Amino acid sequence: MKTPTPILCAVLIASTCAAPANWPAWRGPLANGSAPESQPPTEWSDTKNVKWKMKLPGHGSATPAVWGERIFVLAAVGPEKKADVPPAEPTPVAVATNNLSGASTNATAGGRPRRGGGGGRSDKPTEAFKFTVLCLDRNTGRTLWQKVAKETIPHEGHHQDHGFASASPITDGKVVLAYFGSRGLYCYDMDGNLKWAKEFGEMRMRGTFGEGASPALHGDVVVVNWDHEGDDFIAALDKNTGRELWRTPRSEESSWGTPLILDYKGQKQVIVNATTKVRSYDLLTGKELWVCGGQTGNAIPCSVADAETVYAISGFRSAALQAIQLGRTGDLTGTDAVRWSHNKNTPYVPSPVLAGGRLYFLGQRSAALSCFDTASGKPVFEAETIPGLFNAYASPVASKEHVYILSRDGKCAVVKQGDKLEVVTINTLGEGVDASIAIVGNELLIRGRENLYCIAKN
Repeated sequence: MKTPTPILCAVLIASTCAAPANWPAWRGPLANGSAPESQPPTEWSDTKNVKWKMKLPGHGSATPAVWGERIFVLAAVGPEKKADVPPAEPTPVAVATNNLSGASTNATAGGRPRRGGGGGRSDKPTEAFKFTVLCLDRNTGRTLWQKVAKETIPHEGHHQDHGFASASPITDGKVVLAYFGSRGLYCYDMDGNLKWAKEFGEMRMRGTFGEGASPALHGDVVVVNWDHEGDDFIAALDKNTGRELWRTPRSEESSWGTPLILDYKGQKQVIVNATTKVRSYDLLTGKELWVCGGQTGNAIPCSVADAETVYAISGFRSAALQAIQLGRTGDLTGTDAVRWSHNKNTPYVPSPVLAGGRLYFLGQRSAALSCFDTASGKPVFEAETIPGLFNAYASPVASKEHVYILSRDGKCAVVKQGDKLEVVTINTLGEGVDASIAIVGNELLIRGRENLYCIAKN
């Protein structure tokens, strides 16, 4: 039997190893997309095993954050919507037993979606958006509170597949951090009272692709990465007051990678993937610890780590996967600190998931799945096609026994963890999905383009 690689509990957003009902940030309590104690459903549709669904205001592809019985969601509400009108009551869903494979959804709901990366851009808005934070009851989906962090006209547009609310919120059970990029970072208490707000300026993103990197939180320190077509930096703030603790200049192009915070043998560090370099910074001082070249342009996926290694990956017009040994310093490019590497079939948008000593990732803009043994760097299987699944923006997530692969048309393949690709089910929601799944206890939260679904065994 394969022995799983030890999970590095110090990469937690907060001390949540014993709290499987929390999903405090978009990559979960272990910051690697995995909830190893959870056993959520493997079968659902838009009616079967749906505990509730809730129509959300506005638009957003941010993954919900969850702490206990509270769900936090971010949205950008355009002029055609009214953010100050509470959303409709959640829809109770009756149990059904329809065929889970289903037919492909129509073009409005998702269908076989167009590929991103080469399409049109939205024009610069001329009317204000309301950048909105919602808190929902996890048991019912009802809105507990709703706040408009800022109402403003965005200074530039975004990619046709993107939007203005792509960064996911973070919570540690004490505060909720809502990040809207150029519209600022907002800190609320759990009851929706604003504690502080911080603005960093206006990003100018390459090709007007839009903004997307989420912040990261460790203890009382929140980290924001600011890579765009202007002056770049990475900054740390005090979670309780918003006071800036340090700011370190960077020389980068536009990138969308969320920082990864971990503790390696007492050295707390922030690792950020980007086009020019993967870099590690001291969490307390902002001092650069190490750098490693070799990623692709337009770096989007977030890195993940186990006890000894960080896995950096990207896949725009090329492919790069590097297993970088922790504990080194200086320029690691081309050294034996890169334990192994791979240059095929890596993802453009989705981040990888780390589960059971294996790294699962998608290829380019497709839903073709690869699985690599993290110790040896050898493929368990590579670029395997899942029938009926096309391109994906959502990052895969893993439960105790399965990996969930979500395509843009709302289909989700549930794959058994193991030595070969074994598809257990393919489930269809009936609307398109770009946000990554959140696993909370034995439930799944799936944010569609219109609704938030709570998937639980009936």
